[in-house]
Amino acid sequence: MRICVILEGSYPYVTGGVSSWMHQYIQAMSQHEFVIWAIGANSEDRGKYKYTLPDNVVEVKEIFLNDALSLRFRSSKYKFTEKERAELCEFIRCGNPDWDTLFRIYHDKGVSPIAFLMSERFLEILTEICREEYPYAAFSDLFHTVRSMMLPVLYTIQSEVPKADVYHAIATGYAGILARLGSYKYNVPYMISEHGIYTREREEEIIRAKWVLPAFKRFWVKFFYMLSAGAYAKATMITSLFERARLLQIDMGCEPSKCRYIVNGIHYDRFCDIPYKKPDGWVDIGAVLRIAPIKDVKTMIYAFADLKTRVPNARLHICGPEDDKDYARECYDLVKQLKISDVLFPGTVNVLEKMEEFDFTILTSISEGMPLSVLESFAAGRPCVTTDVGCCKELIGGMSGDGLGPAGLCVPPIHREAISGAMEYLCTHPEERYRMGLAGKERVKRYYLHKDMIRNYQDTYEEVMRRWQASDSV
Repeated sequence: MRICVILEGSYPYVTGGVSSWMHQYIQAMSQHEFVIWAIGANSEDRGKYKYTLPDNVVEVKEIFLNDALSLRFRSSKYKFTEKERAELCEFIRCGNPDWDTLFRIYHDKGVSPIAFLMSERFLEILTEICREEYPYAAFSDLFHTVRSMMLPVLYTIQSEVPKADVYHAIATGYAGILARLGSYKYNVPYMISEHGIYTREREEEIIRAKWVLPAFKRFWVKFFYMLSAGAYAKATMITSLFERARLLQIDMGCEPSKCRYIVNGIHYDRFCDIPYKKPDGWVDIGAVLRIAPIKDVKTMIYAFADLKTRVPNARLHICGPEDDKDYARECYDLVKQLKISDVLFPGTVNVLEKMEEFDFTILTSISEGMPLSVLESFAAGRPCVTTDVGCCKELIGGMSGDGLGPAGLCVPPIHREAISGAMEYLCTHPEERYRMGLAGKERVKRYYLHKDMIRNYQDTYEEVMRRWQASDSV
């Protein structure tokens, strides 16, 4: 089978998280050919892969969203029909457009993405939106906001589509729309796998974002919900990582019969024999993550500053790449401003080697799915302090009836006092820390093995093909 995996802002440009998952996933399915359709933000990243691609990757297609903003206007003689105008109006309003109509205009017929965005009809729609929803906003601000939303989407759907037997988007958003485009062009199925709920993550980012004008934050949220709805609508199968996420997808409009969850899995044998740290007078806390706002490293730093006043022999290792360089710089500056000692930033590390230095780990994200870093920590016998996001509570406490007990502590997100208190408890209760580590190790061994995850996805591909062949789409 030739599988086109579509990823946004991850593999093969950054390490960790979804990228690490994807790399191991492709390697484990050596019987299949893979095409990587990668969506990046900045064309400066073209060809700058952080991974040596597996031998069964037969093609890579790259799309960079910033290239859309450099497109120049060229006049078009194409005359939009009333149906096309109506669907474009729905698109501009972030409603529920007919994506097949947009594909015919911008992919099949190759109409300039700017042709409509510079037309009188577009200005009429914007004027209506401004009067109805943003009467106190500057029209120029609305114009540039909408253009920066819509142009990258129209640009991406003009892309050359790599051929595949099935398209597999590892998120909704732009990736989900391209999966639907691949299905449209070659009349084959597509599926979506969400590690986190894409629209909820974008909504959280937009609420915090400084680059979005406050008046238009709601509009940006509607935009991402529109992309997800378009991706969900025609997918043959939609997977998530845990039951609560599956229910969220259904609540957002997915057909229940299409939705299932497949838990993450790790290579337990790589971690289970990592030796425990020898006592040296320090309690070492490890955070293995991308330094990015969604990981809320700043709250972790504030919480650790509080901890140091009570546990002076604590040490924090914040390990991982600078996913957001501006945010990383703010984190470094915060450590200096708070005058905290014993916060280390070793950068990207070999987790297998670095885990030997940790007594326990911490993750303070404001959004997660089923974090691999927590599973890896458990497999090494290290308990974890996590925030109550994604399925972290289930990972810490176990599914009902597993009888293993807690594998760490789970606290509310963005709650420095609770995070600090949880770290203090694990710092000062070494016997309980050891018992929790054993519970986590056994939990991963029972329920979160990589080979089981791969088998479940392989079964899903086969079911997707059966459903497609039995449907009216063929």
